[in-house]
Amino acid sequence: MAAALRGLGLLRARLGLPPAAPATPAGLARAAHRAPDLRAGGGGGGGAAAASRPAAGRSYGSQAKEEEELRVRYLDDEHKGIVVLGLNRSHAKNALSKNLVKMMSKAVDALKSDKKVRTVIFRSEVPGIFCAGADLKERAKMHSSEVSSFVSRARATINELANLPVPTIAAIDGTALGGGLELALACDIRVAASSAKMGLVETKLAIIPGAGGTQRLPRTIGVSLAKELIFSARVVDGEEAKSIGLISHVVEQNEAGDAAYKRALALAKEFLPQGPVAMRVAKLAINQGMEVDLVTGLAIEEACYAQTIPTKDRIEGLLAFKEKRPPRYKGE
Repeated sequence: MAAALRGLGLLRARLGLPPAAPATPAGLARAAHRAPDLRAGGGGGGGAAAASRPAAGRSYGSQAKEEEELRVRYLDDEHKGIVVLGLNRSHAKNALSKNLVKMMSKAVDALKSDKKVRTVIFRSEVPGIFCAGADLKERAKMHSSEVSSFVSRARATINELANLPVPTIAAIDGTALGGGLELALACDIRVAASSAKMGLVETKLAIIPGAGGTQRLPRTIGVSLAKELIFSARVVDGEEAKSIGLISHVVEQNEAGDAAYKRALALAKEFLPQGPVAMRVAKLAINQGMEVDLVTGLAIEEACYAQTIPTKDRIEGLLAFKEKRPPRYKGE
């Protein structure tokens, strides 16, 4: 019962509902009907997101200057609704610096309140590297108290990425080590080139993964194997990563060095025709349900299902099915 109550509390916090609520599935369903934030893309702040969005129709180059460490691109035409976050610290192998983490936090904050965003792809703009982890050169200059603060900020930012209400895909076309792999683990789906290298290598430096790796890796590949990889600081390639369930798809690298990104883009395109509200609520139901017992998980599913009943998208979906045409969802 205690676990169930904790699970229901998590759901209420995610839906932005007040603490007191009935603990029955029926009560959850009624409460879910009163939670408009999910259908509105997660609450207020849409103006800030719109202000940060590049003007539609511009080329990639006109949206991002060379010195930008994180490039944010809103795709158009057949890919409208897909947002690409590109790591761009070539001089430091995309290592996570204080500035890069700050930029990531700002971008994620804008995305979570933008209901026009349907899928987010995290990739690298630097050939051969996804993210080498924390910027150790910068860290060496920090006071011990600064290190703790930085790790906390990085962990919080990666958690925010994990909690984005829309599907997220990590396109790993190069090396993803330490914090770089932790970043990818926070995404819903991981796609990698067969030549990519991945590992949580922190024990080599006499530390442990500090941005979610000790928790997300076991949940992804199992406890025993996760311990083995962390204890040994082993690095695996794309083929082995696929065989152990660390990634969902592995592709042969192409001459341009963006094979994983292209596969991620094709996957994201598959998500676009689906009901936006249903996608957001499905992710919430899965994420919250995986952290509790089955009985509580089923109650969470019922409450989340209730979120889709009164939407205009559901009416449109049923009408489109009846008329044998593609639905025209508006995320309402």
